[in-house]
Amino acid sequence: MTTHGDLVDVVSALTPGDRLEQEHRADTLAWLGGTTDVYRRVPPRTPAKHLVVYVVLLDPDDPAVLLVDHRRSGLWLPAGGHVEPGEHPATTMRREVAEELGLVVPPGTVGPPVFLTVTETLGRPEDRHVDVSLWYVLPASQTDALVPDPREIAGVRWWRAADIATAGPARFDPHLDRFLAKLDGFHIA
Repeated sequence: MTTHGDLVDVVSALTPGDRLEQEHRADTLAWLGGTTDVYRRVPPRTPAKHLVVYVVLLDPDDPAVLLVDHRRSGLWLPAGGHVEPGEHPATTMRREVAEELGLVVPPGTVGPPVFLTVTETLGRPEDRHVDVSLWYVLPASQTDALVPDPREIAGVRWWRAADIATAGPARFDPHLDRFLAKLDGFHIA
């Protein structure tokens, strides 16, 4: 069982890559300091701000990232989902990759999150909420067999930096370009 202090430790250990991530980290630490109500209990927005995990599969041999065509948001996003009550974000990362892509990630094989964002979701005003997202990187190969969950995912695609730049930012998480800039050797033109 993960404690609230464990969550503070995970966020505190992140090294911000830019000023906005530094602001998001400070905002998240202040939020965690003011409440223990950080897990989504009632979809889509109770509480109105809650923890989420993103898992970006990265092919280090041919720099590309795997994104999923998320049915509900209509965006190309990393795999991921909501952190369950008492669940450590690393456990969420492994659970979501198994559920959404059919990949098994043994405990201890992926490092801590490398990026943090605080984002208001899209959609109907009564459904909007704020996702506090911890971004993990999972090394993978474009030849790995994936089994996407058709209930949540309309498709999967490996994206190179040039493909993302050509498609335009409106098709992705608003922080994807900043995340990719933080990764060594993967830059959006």
